[in-house]
Amino acid sequence: MSSALYRLGSGAARHPWKVIGTWVVVAIAVVAASGLLGRELDDSFEVPGVDSQQAVELLDAAGSDRAGLTARVVATPLDPNATFFASPEARADLSDAHAAVSALPNALAVTDPAALLAEGNDSAVASGAVSADGRVAVLDVQYPVMDELDRGDLDELVAAVEGLRVDSTLQVETGGDLFFAFGEAETGPSEVIGLVIAGIVLLVAFGSVIAMGLPIAMALFGLALGVSAMSLIAYVIEVPSWAPQIGSMIGLGVGIDYALFIVTRHREFLHRGVDVADAAGRAVATAGQAVIFAGGTVVIAILGLAFAGVPFMTAAGVAISVIVLIMVVASVTLLPALLGVAGPWIDRLRIHRRHRSDVVSPGWIRWGRHVTAHAWAYAIGVTVLLVALAAPVLALDLGFPDDGTQPTSQSQRRAYDLVADAFGPGINGPLVIAIDIADDPTVVGPIANAVAADPGIAGLGATVVDSNSGVATIVAIPTTAPQDDATFETVRRLRSEVLAPVLDGRDASAHIGGSTANFGDVAGRVTDRLPVFIGAVILLSFLLLMLVFRSVLVPLKAALLNLLSIGAAYGVLVMVFQWGWGKELIGLESTVPVVSFIPMFMVAILFGLSMDYEVFLLSRVREEYLATGDNDTAVIHGLATTARVITSAALIMIAVFGGFVFGSDPTTKMFGLGLATAIFVDATIVRIVLVPATMKLMGDANWWLPGWLDRLLPTVDIEAEPDLPTGPTTGVRHQLSDVSTGA
Repeated sequence: MSSALYRLGSGAARHPWKVIGTWVVVAIAVVAASGLLGRELDDSFEVPGVDSQQAVELLDAAGSDRAGLTARVVATPLDPNATFFASPEARADLSDAHAAVSALPNALAVTDPAALLAEGNDSAVASGAVSADGRVAVLDVQYPVMDELDRGDLDELVAAVEGLRVDSTLQVETGGDLFFAFGEAETGPSEVIGLVIAGIVLLVAFGSVIAMGLPIAMALFGLALGVSAMSLIAYVIEVPSWAPQIGSMIGLGVGIDYALFIVTRHREFLHRGVDVADAAGRAVATAGQAVIFAGGTVVIAILGLAFAGVPFMTAAGVAISVIVLIMVVASVTLLPALLGVAGPWIDRLRIHRRHRSDVVSPGWIRWGRHVTAHAWAYAIGVTVLLVALAAPVLALDLGFPDDGTQPTSQSQRRAYDLVADAFGPGINGPLVIAIDIADDPTVVGPIANAVAADPGIAGLGATVVDSNSGVATIVAIPTTAPQDDATFETVRRLRSEVLAPVLDGRDASAHIGGSTANFGDVAGRVTDRLPVFIGAVILLSFLLLMLVFRSVLVPLKAALLNLLSIGAAYGVLVMVFQWGWGKELIGLESTVPVVSFIPMFMVAILFGLSMDYEVFLLSRVREEYLATGDNDTAVIHGLATTARVITSAALIMIAVFGGFVFGSDPTTKMFGLGLATAIFVDATIVRIVLVPATMKLMGDANWWLPGWLDRLLPTVDIEAEPDLPTGPTTGVRHQLSDVSTGA
């Protein structure tokens, strides 16, 4: 493989414009096809087999409007002393609002609080359309199923509401499922912040503006191609609307990181007197192998999300994997072509007076000696710290942010707060009970009575019985907010203790749906499968590292340390997002549960990313150990030769991921903070402290492998030098097999 990569890298550097031209043509074709033919991304939260999905399928098969999406328009008089009971102007504007919303193309039905008020204030309040104090009125809008809608329907609703605010006596706000399905979070300056900081790190590391620009140029080019491709991938599998943002975060991070490793190796070979094409080929043949290995593990782990049994997670994993694959391919083709264009001028526009050509950093040698001299203290102290950071994971609460977690600048949040204050918190998370009455229509009354008597239910909405389709629907309003644990406890109780006894012995069935029940079911599915998924990822990590390093204890230790890193990141998410510690620092207005799919995504992504640092560090340690037979010297030397590039790569990752923490969407904030925390812990506390300390303590046992297992395992050496023509670097062991270098 190394020889093939050498030919690929050197060929791209010798004929750079052909390679760059090919990439440009492909990018233009993909971007043009995306613009002309690309499909809209949407958020389908269907999960086969769960009770809430069975409710949707029952309603959909019966042709019930309840199977579709909903929206809500909320109105309240601007005059704090006015009410809909006493203000003719407010009622007139409310009637205009109903007319405007009813005129929307795909609005199937809209409740009419103005008409109910005309019948009498008590009727309006009893219907649930107007609050008891007459201050808030609600227009519930029923839409068809998601497949019949698109982003335009949301835009039309928003435009209608904006029109209603003109010269009106009412404050009009809107929210609901339609926003969740087709809304797009404001990205803000997240990507720009990350890129600026990454550029500064690269400039300091390389000391050259040109060398700094190459990784960023490659990453941006690959990102544009990957994100554009998502609307085309949507023809094959439904891609969630949030996938481009998460893909951008991961793509920028891995793209710049992969390029950093290869450019570092390339410059090392240049400084030893190798010509440009040869240096690019050698860099791709060595660091490029590690990039392919690390990128491949990221892709395999992310695609493993299909195991969760949640289709939207699988779809997002496929889309994000495409971006990672593009970054890997660009690293071994486009990047060496850019290196060929830069030629010997890669070190021009320097900010350092002198280039530091030494591979071994004296400062890191001193640090390595210090850690190994106090190995027990560091091993115990850091382990205790990581366990303390991970401890809050025991309180991990999985769920989904709703409109109540949006910033108050958003209309959805204002609508949420208005109805919660006026009608109670449960109004924002109604439960839709779908009943199959084809063989027993008498079951509706007993079910309604039993549900209404449950202490977690504040009241029932209108019951709709469709004898022709054999389906009835009951809307139940919980006493607690959608995000409260008590709400899903109510759902579980209704299913097992309320509905089950009523249905026992009857030829009928009932299922509880609605967004609150659906989100709880998704969280339950992920919670059930998360431990097995983590175990599978750890096992894969162990097997891959055992192949590479011919050791049992090294990969076992690496797998456990990776688990500690991820656990610490989970703990930080709990502390910030659930407990609210320092939430104001990241612009979070209220506490929220950890989004149910984030823990699985984090495991998949961090597993691959940590491979980078593990392979680059331990490959160098193992090489020195094989050469000297001295474990302590190998650990210190391996740390000293790789720490600079590892910390630079980690800083870039932290900058890119951390930039997304300051976006407006809570989900994106979680991804950004979780990934940034895990990378920080892994590349500093773990890689720079805990790994050398534990390797010192294990001594020669680090490299123990039973003979029978050694004979069974295939040989995998991702940093081996290919057989190359004799050149200035041939025959010098350290020059040919350095895992990574400082710049």
